Amino acid sequence: MRGMVFEKFGGPEVLTLKELPQPIPQENEVLVRVVGVAVNHVDTFIRSGRFSTKLAAPQVIGRDLVGEVVAKGSAVTTFQLGDWVWSNSMGYDGRTGATAELVAVPKERLYPVPVGVDPLKLVASVHPGATAAILLQNVLHVVPGKTLLVTGAAGHVGTKLVRLAAILGLRVVTTAAPADFSLLQSLGAKNCYDYHDFKAKMKKDYPEGFDYLVDTSGGVPLAVSMELLAFKGTIGMITTPPPAAELPDFAQFYMADRQLLGFVISHATAAELAEAAELLNSFFRRGELLTEKLFIKNFAEASTAHQRLEQHFITKERLVLIP
Repeated sequence: MRGMVFEKFGGPEVLTLKELPQPIPQENEVLVRVVGVAVNHVDTFIRSGRFSTKLAAPQVIGRDLVGEVVAKGSAVTTFQLGDWVWSNSMGYDGRTGATAELVAVPKERLYPVPVGVDPLKLVASVHPGATAAILLQNVLHVVPGKTLLVTGAAGHVGTKLVRLAAILGLRVVTTAAPADFSLLQSLGAKNCYDYHDFKAKMKKDYPEGFDYLVDTSGGVPLAVSMELLAFKGTIGMITTPPPAAELPDFAQFYMADRQLLGFVISHATAAELAEAAELLNSFFRRGELLTEKLFIKNFAEASTAHQRLEQHFITKERLVLIP
């Protein structure tokens, strides 16, 4: 079988398509014939060595896959041959990567594909969807009726955050380009601001500040986010803010009982991922939270896909690789 591997850390050029031994599922594993793999920024971090994690040998790239069960270990009772399944936590922490024709997946990290759901749209949706779900429920512990500001909300994680937060009963405010306002409002945003110039307008419209704030763009200075936060408010940090010319006012921040919580989905537990998967599947069944715009390439074009992602050639589409 073929798989996309890297034998040393480096740029996209270190990825090569190679013949690999066919995996044999252990007693708690399921062998999946892969039909699609999503490409995420974190995949480029692992390939480059920027994100330090234990890697399996051979070092197959990718974490999100969707496919069909073709074999299973003796202890697996929850899946049957022919079932369509997905996973979003392969390729790190010692687990083999997803970008191969066959992948042995631990049963606790595998979830069913709802009947009638497009598998490629699903696999494109699970990374940003799970990020949003775990951030809201397990990190921020959001409370219905509270306010959430999502800056850079028109991206992949941002749109999932807006929709899930609205469904969970939050009052959602966003920043984005004006061309994306109608999309965000259709997802549940109550108010949208131009990301070029929003701080003064928001401080006037929301003088008490926001209960929760998430910057998905990495373009908002931490000091600005801190200024917009309500008493006892919380910032959920999922990306690095730009370098600051001067330090934020941390004294005012902590004296108002505010919090800054970092979240990296690679550190989510299997239980948190399974809880998020159940929530996401409930929406996928209704046709919600599925990514519509896909940019599909073959496994052999993984290095090109990584290059495009790192150089921001694609913004609205999600990169998906097929065998």
